[in-house]
Amino acid sequence: MANKRIGLFFGSFNPIHVGHLIIANYMANFTDLDEVWFVVSPQNPFKEKKSLGNMYDRLEMVNLAIEGADNLRASDIEFTLPQPSYTIDTLTYLQEKHPKKEFVLIMGEDNLQSLRKWKNADIILRDYKIVVYPRPGYDAGEMKEHPSVQMTDTPVMELSSTFLRQAIKENKSIKFYTPDKVAEFIDKKGLYL
Repeated sequence: MANKRIGLFFGSFNPIHVGHLIIANYMANFTDLDEVWFVVSPQNPFKEKKSLGNMYDRLEMVNLAIEGADNLRASDIEFTLPQPSYTIDTLTYLQEKHPKKEFVLIMGEDNLQSLRKWKNADIILRDYKIVVYPRPGYDAGEMKEHPSVQMTDTPVMELSSTFLRQAIKENKSIKFYTPDKVAEFIDKKGLYL
């Protein structure tokens, strides 16, 4: 039996919304990936830590959002790794922990555009496949032609966690932007007020 191909979808998911879910579901069903793991980042090296919701709350929201989806998983793998977590370190760790699985990176075209700035970008491009979803206003240029890169026709969602957090602050409804269970969790815990 061939190795399982796992797509790693890194993010703060602060909070998770339907845009994230549409991307993950597309990747799990319309590409050759067997599963997609939402890798919840405790602290993105490029983001201010204070603006992040509690990592366990964010992980719980991902779990609530993907309940019942067989090929989607939430991963807290980065919670235990040294901070800030760099993608290459997480990949190396996962590969050692699951030698029978093939890990593939899922990223937006905006990230592909800046990939060369990442720690050990050359090693990532040499050793891993990258599946890319389009982002309006970004063009990764010649990076799209790289043999490790696969562009997709993932439906484009102009929705951001920032938008949701702002809506919550202004006491506006976030129905349909995120699954009901996530909205209820946010409400119950008084997140992002």
